[in-house]
Amino acid sequence: MTLTIPRRLMHTSRGLPQKGSIPRFQRGLPQKRAIKGVSHVIAVSSAKGGVGKSTIAANLALAFARLGLRTGILDTDLFGPSIPTLFNLTNTAPALTASNQLVPLTNYGVKTMSLGYLSADESAPVVWRGPMLLKALQQLLHDVDWAGAGGLDVLVLDLPPGTGDVQLSVAQQVELDGAVVVTTPHVLAVKDAVKGVGMFAKVGVPVLGLVQNMAVFRCPCCAAETAVFGGNEKVRAMCDGFGIELLGDVPLHPSIGEDGSRGKPTVAAEPESERAAVFMDVARKLAGKVGLEV
Repeated sequence: MTLTIPRRLMHTSRGLPQKGSIPRFQRGLPQKRAIKGVSHVIAVSSAKGGVGKSTIAANLALAFARLGLRTGILDTDLFGPSIPTLFNLTNTAPALTASNQLVPLTNYGVKTMSLGYLSADESAPVVWRGPMLLKALQQLLHDVDWAGAGGLDVLVLDLPPGTGDVQLSVAQQVELDGAVVVTTPHVLAVKDAVKGVGMFAKVGVPVLGLVQNMAVFRCPCCAAETAVFGGNEKVRAMCDGFGIELLGDVPLHPSIGEDGSRGKPTVAAEPESERAAVFMDVARKLAGKVGLEV
C-alpha cells in the first residue's frame, strides 16, 4: 500500500528534502507552548538505545487508558519510529482535517501519531539534515488534531534515545509536566540514564521517576529469579543520588517483546498478568504526580 505524505513533510525517494522545504529559524530559543487539546504531557526517555523505552511508553499509554484517562502517544523518534508496529497500525495513513492538521490513528483506546504513518516505505531510512528534521518534529508536536472528541487528559511522548536535537527541541517547545527515564540494570545503561537525568535538569524539566526494565528473569520451570543484567543496586543508588523515585521494575519476560512485535502490547494483550500490573502501578503513580485523578 502506498501512503500519501502531506506536502509539508514530503521528501524525495532518496530521503532528501525538496527544494525550498528547509525552514528559516529565528534567533534565540523557541517559546514554549502547550499542545492544543492536551491537558498533561509526559515524556518517556532513555539516553541509551535498546533498553525497551518505546515498549515502556506504549504500555504506559495503554495503562493510562485503562485507568479511564483520554490518552494519546506521540512517536518523536523520527529515525526509528516504533509506535506503528506496537499499535498494529503499519500501512495506515492519517487523514487531514479541513485546517490541514493530522488526525491521530486510534487503537486499543489510545490515539497515536508517528512519522512512520507518513512514509511510503516502512523500511526506507529517514535521511534528513537537522533543519528538515526539526521542522517535521515541530509539525508533529503542534499540527496534530488531539483536540478532536474532547481532547486528551494525557499525552505520552516517546522520545528517541540520546540527548540531542530532538530531545532539546521538545523540552524547549513544549510545556512538559515531566519526564520518565527508562534504563536496564546494566552498568552502561545506568551511566547513560544519569546523562538523561542531567539533560532534563539543564532544560528545567522535572524527572518524575525512573523505570527499570528487564530487571529480573524468572525461570518458568523452577521460578528461580536471575538478574541477567546485574543487580539493581546501581539503579537504586542512582535514584537515591538524584532524589528521584524508582517507579517500578519491569521483569525480563519473553511475552513483553512478543506482545509488542505482534502489535498488541502487554497491557492490552495480557491485562491481568503480573507484568501488566507493573505498568498499571507506574501509571497510577505518574497520574498522581501530575495531578490526574484516577
